[in-house]
Amino acid sequence: MSKEQIALEIEKLRKTLREHNHRYYVLHQPVIGDQEFDQLMKQLQQLEAENPEFFDPTSPTVHVGSDISNEFEQKEHQYPMLSLDNTYNEAELLDFDKRVGKGLGGQQYSYSAELKFDGISISLIYENRQLAYAVTRGDGVKGDIVTNNVKTIRSIPLKIASATAPANFEIRGEIFMPRAVFEALNEERREAADEPFANPRNAAAGSVKLLKSAEVAKRKLDCYLYNLYTPVPISDSHYQSLQMAAGWGFKISPYSKKCDTIKDVLAYINYWDQKRDSLPFDIDGIVIKVDSLAQQSELGFTAKIPRWAISYKFKAEQVTTELLSVSYQVGRTGAITPVANLKPVQLSGSTVRRASLHNADQIQLLDLHEHDIVCIEKGGEIIPKVTGVEKHSRASDAKPVVFISRCPECNAQLVREEGEAKHFCPNADSCPPQIKGKIEHFISRKAMNIETLGEGRIDTLYEKGIIKNVADLYYIKYGQIIGLEKTYNAEDGSKPRIVRFQDKTVNNILQNIEASKQTPFERVLFALGIRHIGQTAARKLAQHFKNIDAIKNSTIEQLTAVDDIGEVMAQSVLAWFSVPNNAIIVERLREAGVQMQIKEDTNKVVSEKLKGKSIVVSGSFSSPQRRKELEQMVIANGGKLVDSVTSKTSFIVAGENMGPSKLQKAKELNIDVIDEKTFLNFLEY
Repeated sequence: MSKEQIALEIEKLRKTLREHNHRYYVLHQPVIGDQEFDQLMKQLQQLEAENPEFFDPTSPTVHVGSDISNEFEQKEHQYPMLSLDNTYNEAELLDFDKRVGKGLGGQQYSYSAELKFDGISISLIYENRQLAYAVTRGDGVKGDIVTNNVKTIRSIPLKIASATAPANFEIRGEIFMPRAVFEALNEERREAADEPFANPRNAAAGSVKLLKSAEVAKRKLDCYLYNLYTPVPISDSHYQSLQMAAGWGFKISPYSKKCDTIKDVLAYINYWDQKRDSLPFDIDGIVIKVDSLAQQSELGFTAKIPRWAISYKFKAEQVTTELLSVSYQVGRTGAITPVANLKPVQLSGSTVRRASLHNADQIQLLDLHEHDIVCIEKGGEIIPKVTGVEKHSRASDAKPVVFISRCPECNAQLVREEGEAKHFCPNADSCPPQIKGKIEHFISRKAMNIETLGEGRIDTLYEKGIIKNVADLYYIKYGQIIGLEKTYNAEDGSKPRIVRFQDKTVNNILQNIEASKQTPFERVLFALGIRHIGQTAARKLAQHFKNIDAIKNSTIEQLTAVDDIGEVMAQSVLAWFSVPNNAIIVERLREAGVQMQIKEDTNKVVSEKLKGKSIVVSGSFSSPQRRKELEQMVIANGGKLVDSVTSKTSFIVAGENMGPSKLQKAKELNIDVIDEKTFLNFLEY
């Protein structure tokens, strides 16, 4: 390849990996397995190593995936929460062992071998032997503070009674959902007409980020701890340190093992590869760590991974079965996803009848024909996918699978825009799955958060003609929906699911719809479902333009002048408002009392004392609400609120536990760091 082609391939891989990181860590909706992701990462690493002139500090090979959410306050990690290097074969594990031996210069060393739990990483910070903070992995440098939610997990001690424990320390582990709890939760969600979770990992990750701790408590999460950080090491042995932490009341995995040699590690891996299905929770591999903390320190880190640890991933289970047909699903944005309908087959403990084919390119790449014998993989316990075809088994007269040209729901001619992997149905106003999908997005937790309305109930209201768009929700009357009922037959042959609108349910629905009228404008804008406009973009547009009419009447130049709003996003906004039906929906929402502008009391500019200044608010204050109040003061006094410390930062308003990296950056750039009292005095509050 030419240098130009290499540069394009590197950027393509970076974009693809960032998208998959976002789907895994933020949306909890992965579409590829770990092994496929790791293969893409290795391709990028190799290209970057061979072409150092294309180095980028923001590349996925340097930065870990992030689960940070705007709905939580963040805290910087005292010790970065890094990724682990991955391997899927013994040869690479033996190479890792050779690197360790070489790095330690002939010293004797041993390993701690541990199960790799399939959940969400958490850092627990104890102050005066009491749980002070629980912080998610985030981007490895900082994470979301989810302390109140984590306090509902019974296996995590809130207070340490043992006098042998240090007063202040940090311990890390994995929050997970046991399989039995996962199955019971999904059964409840089906009965409530809600979309079931794809796997226990997604359920655990989604639960930790719920905004109501009482709801988290109902999820019955569990946690194993696997890394201890103390001001002074209590033992040079990582394994022994954890056993001591068990004596303080922490849940430490009883499955871990001290291994003297790499051969012992391999035996441990082989044992659990055979026995993992007998565990009451999911694992996706084994973590191997050099046991001596002193030797860990000696081996050190790269920019992204520790040199003293590695993750051995179990290979995804594969089976073969017959392709019966290909059907096509229509998403809320009109995206068409092909689905393989299969002869039922057992895979990873469940019966698989369907698998994703992703898009037209994937069908062509597989050279898929009718009634092919296909390979199915369920890597990482996610949605199964077709990974290959046994062409030698194909009938001589088999016809190739041809991607459809018209929408399977409304018969509109499909389109495929330049640069898009998927085909789209352009009939947004009349295509039933798109309409229902938009309503489901509108009521979702991060949008209008209308509880008690799930996918099944939306489908019932749509099929009965009660709602045809999101605005119709605000004009529903009690008498229209009381007594409605619809039966949904399960594809797997289990008992049918019945959706009923009884008195209590109807009253709850109407109360939640009424309450949603107070949802802030930035979330209303996100709820409208404008393509390419996510939560962050919606917030920035709302803060810049202040109201829906200003956005509607804006130009492409005005839109792209907003931070982080590019031309594609701007074009999408203009296209959405140019549709007459969307304008009608906005007016009906406004008439119903939905917020269509930023409330003056939170965004009114009261002075220009901070005009032209870029200000960071960092650290912990008396409450998360207090931090938001300080941020509003910046905006109200004409300042610009920014997240990161750069040479353009005017000063930092710092609370307690301000991140050390920000503090160091401020010192390097000679940027003033002031406390809350100094800030308020300056503003004369």
